[in-house]
Amino acid sequence: MNDIQDLDRRHVWHPFTQAKTMAPPPEAVGGTGAYILTAEGERILDLVSSWWVNLHGHAHPAIAAAVAEQAGRLEQVIFADFTHAPAARLAARLASLLPGDLDRVFYSDDGSTAVEVALKMALQYFANRGEGRRRLLAFEGAYHGDTVGAMSVGRSSGYFRAWEGLLFPVDVVSFPATWLDDAEVEAKEAGALAALDAVLGPEVAAVIIEPLVQGASGMRMCRPEFLRGVAERVKAAGALLVFDEVMTGFGRTGGLFACLKAGVQPDLVCLSKGLTGGFLPMGATVAREVIYQAFLGDSIERAFLHGHSYTANPLGCAAGLASLDLLLADHCLDRIGGIETIHQERLSSLRKTGRGRHPRSCGTVAAIDLGEGGYGSAVGPRLKAFFRERGILLRPLGPVAYFLPPYCIEEADLHRAWDTLEAAMDTVV
Repeated sequence: MNDIQDLDRRHVWHPFTQAKTMAPPPEAVGGTGAYILTAEGERILDLVSSWWVNLHGHAHPAIAAAVAEQAGRLEQVIFADFTHAPAARLAARLASLLPGDLDRVFYSDDGSTAVEVALKMALQYFANRGEGRRRLLAFEGAYHGDTVGAMSVGRSSGYFRAWEGLLFPVDVVSFPATWLDDAEVEAKEAGALAALDAVLGPEVAAVIIEPLVQGASGMRMCRPEFLRGVAERVKAAGALLVFDEVMTGFGRTGGLFACLKAGVQPDLVCLSKGLTGGFLPMGATVAREVIYQAFLGDSIERAFLHGHSYTANPLGCAAGLASLDLLLADHCLDRIGGIETIHQERLSSLRKTGRGRHPRSCGTVAAIDLGEGGYGSAVGPRLKAFFRERGILLRPLGPVAYFLPPYCIEEADLHRAWDTLEAAMDTVV
């Protein structure tokens, strides 16, 4: 064990990890493209984009240069009293890419807080209008983050039993998870929409959903048709529709944003993860202009009294602008399409062999079930170890194997990952 690993063992508390049983983690000392470099000289293929944040590859020189240039000019300023060019320009860029009048960007620190902001905005929006809408609706299996509000709307994911007594009430309706050749999808969607109809009353303030892909609960996917059905009903009920695009945004689902791919106009959109290309923590909640206007008035009580010390951090905003430049380049969009094509071809081949269950893909995300059980399933650690021995970082969600690579991944590396999965299915599953 080297000095860094020894210090880590004695002083560091790792997330989503059982410290008693975990092996000493390798020391990451660098990154290039789709690879993580370790102190032991390994090159590990990052098939999960380092928790879904890395869009363009590790240490991308264009983003690194933008952050360095900004650091030499202004590293941080209190955003309650100032503005600055990177924040204003990034907000304008985001507004130009999102549909309709999603024109107002509220910056925060991460995905959980972007969701927390959206929920608080929705509740105060109706309070400012003198309407008694206080209920929130979410979908079965949803995961929206780890702060109290985000946990409350994600309680059905199963991650938060230790804090169950602290969470506020949220109505949960079924999510029609689907996959390739799912003959029951229309019936499941009809049932889910009927359940939504049953609880969408005049007291509902907002409905929140991960559009097209539920991430942490196992890359569970729904069709655009279902999202459009949800949007129609929420609008008719006078409630707000919140899209949690923390994972699905910035090209992950094949479109720039899942709302664009689905053809849906949400009222609030939560962004993070890929927002800065994986360089710096940052979140954003984008609201329609009509919501922003409801917070204007002569008294401070009507304002949105929420903030973070590092809100609109100039370094993060500079990284976000550079990442968007890369994302909108033709070669990046071509790479996203290429990843989607390989996923579809390899899943189709697996389906013919009858191995695995519920093969599914959406844009650059592909998943297949390799067993039963939840996050604690024994299949996951075996799969992870099998891939790790072959120089690939995979982090299964229980029995669900999924690939969510950075867009720069080479075709040969992606095929190697699929080959490794097939070998694992014959060996460890």
